[in-house]
Amino acid sequence: MNLDELIAIDFHTHAEEPCCGPRDDGYLEFQAAMATYFRNPAGANGMLPTVQETAAYYRERKIAAVIFGVDAERETGFRRYSNEEVAQLAAENSDILIPFASIDPAKGKMGAREARRLVREFGVKGFKFHPTMQGFFPDDRMAYPLYEAIQEEGAIALFHSGQTGVGSGMRGGMGMRLKYSRPIHVDDVAVDFPDMTIVLAHPSFPWTEEGLSVATHKPNVYIDMSGWSPKYFPPIFVQYANSILKKKMLFGSDWPALTPERWLKDFETIGIKDEVRPLILKENARRILKM
Repeated sequence: MNLDELIAIDFHTHAEEPCCGPRDDGYLEFQAAMATYFRNPAGANGMLPTVQETAAYYRERKIAAVIFGVDAERETGFRRYSNEEVAQLAAENSDILIPFASIDPAKGKMGAREARRLVREFGVKGFKFHPTMQGFFPDDRMAYPLYEAIQEEGAIALFHSGQTGVGSGMRGGMGMRLKYSRPIHVDDVAVDFPDMTIVLAHPSFPWTEEGLSVATHKPNVYIDMSGWSPKYFPPIFVQYANSILKKKMLFGSDWPALTPERWLKDFETIGIKDEVRPLILKENARRILKM
């Protein structure tokens, strides 16, 4: 990967199911609700991009992409996208894709063993957690064996934070509980694993200031700005991105729910300083990815 020739690093893109057969029962309804929430057709039947299609899309736009699935089988009943398959596809497109993985922390020592293997044998650089989809508080000690493996292997932990489009508008919110994704629950993790790089995904609405506080206080915590069009960012979020947290904010889209074109277009309108823009778009991510 020649990062000098790329205009940005998108820190938040999804490899979508299914990976290994027909879609699971309820999956189309889930994706249709996601499409309604994000006001795009990505969830329609046949509209979800493959990893190869994602690579081609990003290559054309000269943007690198951190890509991952989400292991939420226990809570959703949807089979996870094989971490090995995502990593292998990323390796085939290593000029543009950066492999992350996802492991349900309830898998305990088995999950920790998988994490070590993925880093050592497949070059995985980080792990995506979605507390709401996976049904756990990030500071639950159940997850600590997995965090220990991630820290020891020098990988990144990426946590969804705040509201989610997952289950939005569906009966009972599809069983998704927003309480799990308050950023304050990551604060203990940052204390107990001070050498693990942690990224809070999204502006953490409605706990935006809480997320900013954790990232300001803990040197190992960063924020990716994905999942929202920048035109909806609260003023305080923009203010911190322009100043106190200018070296800790990361561009992310949430592809395919939100496209990088839309995000980057709206990013130009929110008054980010000229000297801060390259930090957010590429340099901060490049630093923590050690690339």
